[in-house]
Amino acid sequence: MADVAIVGAGPNGLAAGVVMARAGLSVEVFEAERTIGGGSRTMELLEPDHLHDICSAVHPMALASPFFRKFGLADRVPFVVPELSYANPLDGGRAGLAYRDLGRTALGLGRDGTAWRRLMRPLVQHIDGVVSTGLNQFLRVPEHPLAAGLLGLATVEQGTPLWNLRFSTEEAAALFTGVAAHAVGPLPSLASAGAGLTLGALAHAVGWPIPVGGSQALVAAMVEDIRDHGGVIHTGRPVESLAEFDGTQAVLLDVSPPVLRSLAGGRLPERYAAALERFRFGDGACKVDFILSGPVPWANPEVRAAGTVHAGGSRAEVAASEAEVAAGRHPGNPYVLVSQPSQFDPSRAPHGRHILWSYCHVPNGSDRDMTDAVVRQVERFAPAFRDVIVRSHTTTAAEMERHNANYVGGDFSGGAVTIPQLLARPTFGPRPWRTPLRGVYLCSASTPPGPGVHGMGGFHAAKLALKDVFGLDVPDLSPSRTVL
Repeated sequence: MADVAIVGAGPNGLAAGVVMARAGLSVEVFEAERTIGGGSRTMELLEPDHLHDICSAVHPMALASPFFRKFGLADRVPFVVPELSYANPLDGGRAGLAYRDLGRTALGLGRDGTAWRRLMRPLVQHIDGVVSTGLNQFLRVPEHPLAAGLLGLATVEQGTPLWNLRFSTEEAAALFTGVAAHAVGPLPSLASAGAGLTLGALAHAVGWPIPVGGSQALVAAMVEDIRDHGGVIHTGRPVESLAEFDGTQAVLLDVSPPVLRSLAGGRLPERYAAALERFRFGDGACKVDFILSGPVPWANPEVRAAGTVHAGGSRAEVAASEAEVAAGRHPGNPYVLVSQPSQFDPSRAPHGRHILWSYCHVPNGSDRDMTDAVVRQVERFAPAFRDVIVRSHTTTAAEMERHNANYVGGDFSGGAVTIPQLLARPTFGPRPWRTPLRGVYLCSASTPPGPGVHGMGGFHAAKLALKDVFGLDVPDLSPSRTVL
């Protein structure tokens, strides 16, 4: 029997495995799917040698996450960091463009350039504190009070009807709205604004990296480290009950709250079980993967250099689209998030071919194929887009859950991203990763700090388990440490 059992080999489960194995404990990881990685898998969906990221493709937290920095991810995985982090095309060939260079971004926004600089520059200057506030400071006095204050004030402005006071042009307003819409939910909101400000600041401070070879490269680095330190990973091995781990000192679960309740089989206290029952999932995503015969022919040629494109139109249009989804309807003109990683990483497709990754938001549990709506919206800003499509593959929100049990109803965020559920994720308290069951911890995106490929849910839970169960501190995680 291993010292530690981990259920789920997504980024958080693997992060927990890295920490536990580095601490000298025997670790076994159990993954129900035949492939490791959860939301960070890369596969051949349509044709050989065409590599598609199954969920996440661009990784704003890869160079900024405290866990990944301790782990030395940038020294283990090659990344391409586009100079143009993200773009928001508009009708008539116009676009808002967010470069890594904040000054260049401001210059391109014309009369709103100064307003954009004043919004983003304080956050960029205090980026470590901003990231720490979002990923580490759960119900604690902030370690970086200035950064926390700056982020809080900007969040109140951009997360309420005040958001229309700052910008006078469609380009600047749409540029922020596109990045805020990553949070999936009605706009404006405090939760979406906080996410948008953090992602936007990272776009200028370190860029939005794309891993060479696909998101699986991040997973492979963690898997290699776990195995190098004696850990064992089982694939195609679903877990039916926590009783399977009786005798194991610590169990860390990279699963959703409903799965936790099922695994516990009535062992949870009634009050905690009721809190898990109250936990709500957000809207889902319909993902469409394409093989293209060439780059997307964006009407604005500068957009072609963007690592990520938010194809949703103006601020008002994106807000209207997200409101439709929140009301349980499928928008005719959806907000479409797009990335063409083969523009920056030729290993993703054979010469002359390109990979396009895209998704749009839909109501939770939707089984509607949104391919036509996605194509129309991209074609709106890239008029000859249909001419370069070779093949496509659609994963509806309902199908997304069948491929990844943590994506309930197609919600890849692991739960609705709202202020109440950021404070109670899934329960309210300073140590939400610890369950009432001795030695059992929850470490999925349904715990703080929430969605994103950053490994912090696993890191926080593992840190807590090390202290509670084994009386140990977090070990050195750097690549230079000698392996077993």
